[in-house]
Amino acid sequence: MARKSTAFDPESDGKSGTAYKLSLLGHIEKIVELSEKKGLSDDFFERAAQHITVVTEKLSVTPIQALLLSHFLNRCDDQAISIDDISESIKCSKIRIIQYMNELDELEKRKFICCCREFKSTSYRVPLYVITALRKDEKPEPEHYENISINEFFTAIENFFEQCSESELTFEALHSELNCLIENNAHLLFCQKLKNFHLGDNDEMLLLYFCHLFVNNDDDNIDCHDIGSIFEHKTVFRQIKRALENGTHELILQDFIENAHNDGFVDRESFKLTDKTKNDLLVELNINQQQNRNKKDLLLSNTILVKKMFYNEKEATKIKHLTDLLQKDNFAAVQKRLLESGLRTGFACLFSGLPGTGKTETVFQIARETGRDIMQVDISSVKSMWFGESEKQVKDIFDRYRVRVEATELAPILLFNEADAIIGRRKELSDGNRAVDQTENAMQNIILEEFEKLNGILIATSNLTKNMDKAFERRFLYKIEFEKPNKAIRQSIWQAMIPALSDNEAIQLAGRYNFSGGQIENISRKRIVDSVISGANPSFDILLSFCQDELIGTDTWAPMGFKR
Repeated sequence: MARKSTAFDPESDGKSGTAYKLSLLGHIEKIVELSEKKGLSDDFFERAAQHITVVTEKLSVTPIQALLLSHFLNRCDDQAISIDDISESIKCSKIRIIQYMNELDELEKRKFICCCREFKSTSYRVPLYVITALRKDEKPEPEHYENISINEFFTAIENFFEQCSESELTFEALHSELNCLIENNAHLLFCQKLKNFHLGDNDEMLLLYFCHLFVNNDDDNIDCHDIGSIFEHKTVFRQIKRALENGTHELILQDFIENAHNDGFVDRESFKLTDKTKNDLLVELNINQQQNRNKKDLLLSNTILVKKMFYNEKEATKIKHLTDLLQKDNFAAVQKRLLESGLRTGFACLFSGLPGTGKTETVFQIARETGRDIMQVDISSVKSMWFGESEKQVKDIFDRYRVRVEATELAPILLFNEADAIIGRRKELSDGNRAVDQTENAMQNIILEEFEKLNGILIATSNLTKNMDKAFERRFLYKIEFEKPNKAIRQSIWQAMIPALSDNEAIQLAGRYNFSGGQIENISRKRIVDSVISGANPSFDILLSFCQDELIGTDTWAPMGFKR
């Protein structure tokens, strides 16, 4: 015989008195069912009392919070639950719900619900972890980010900033969450260093945001629009924006962030973490190694195609010697010996000579053979329209290269291609171009200083052979001058580029035209294009016409009296 429920029994249905086991979700369902029928009447509170009691005890909430949460859970598939939705579900006026706003705020604070406060509307949703816990008949507990790893730390930061960008966290709430995160993870060097900076609240928030975007999104070009997403107070945001654009912001003055660059020019409205910040503040993340893996600005040695090179005997000997020197074990041994002798360990090399003689391609092939990546710099793109910024960009190049050297077992090659603009004789300051001349001289001074601190491999290519500044001439340890190939080498290049040539034809072309390897390659490419269009290989006479076209605008000579 079934027992009667003569007193309060949280396991009964509250109607028939029959005892049966209800899960936490079962009690929540009963609350919803009864309130939908009875509204917020006294009869509802009497009939739902036992179910509300179970929910309040298990979740540590008030009776009204239990009621409201039950109706939010009933709409858990909706990511934008409005006050209208809840008032309609409970069958009460919106004014009644507004009276319970403090209860809603407490549910939000306890993270049972999330609130999205957009410009003209407010909506709510139930986090997934709440639903998951209740399905297991457990009390939902928000994730506690305490004594976590640095990677978990930045995952937490990402979650908080995402909630802020989706208007689910106010700026004040975001600041509170981040403060707790830092306080609860004092074992991390990142947190220790950040606290030691003693930054103001807004400055610390901004620095954390820059770190988050760099670490989690690989974003190193942050503009003011991005920053505006976390600073909801317009006055504060305008002050920050103005200080950033004027270069007077505290994070800029303390060298935490700096202007980003766009196509070689300083972007006054975009910013990034300085290398100093990345290397110091983010040391636990091995950012150097991550940057090494993310080699967007490197030409990887294993992607360089094999290309047979032809040199005169003098260049060939020097290039082989340099290639051997840059092999891993040899280079390490030489650097060790130089260091022990108190000498500079960096290697600066100059490849000079006329265009098309193979200077740049030789750097590529040396890199391929020695397994070294190439960080290539186009000096012409460094010159900025902003006075004083060119020097900063040059310094940034060497700073980034140092990061690469420190991050890799095998130092990459820093290639200054077409470096004529920086190794030529320094300018005499003239009234007409005084500012420009000063900038170029300042760039040269910075580069000369960086040569002294170089701990890797720099190779500069230049068409200059006679106008080099003496200060640079002293600092290049290896200088290789690339001359036009002699007749025998030209014959080999012709036959390598156009295997269909007979020995006699190659000898004739090599004898008549004093072409560089680059010029012969141009003619070879033109021959291939012609064969595709015509459907047949060009005749020798057509090849000669290509050679004549290549002579236009050059000083390349053709011996007189040539006969086929």
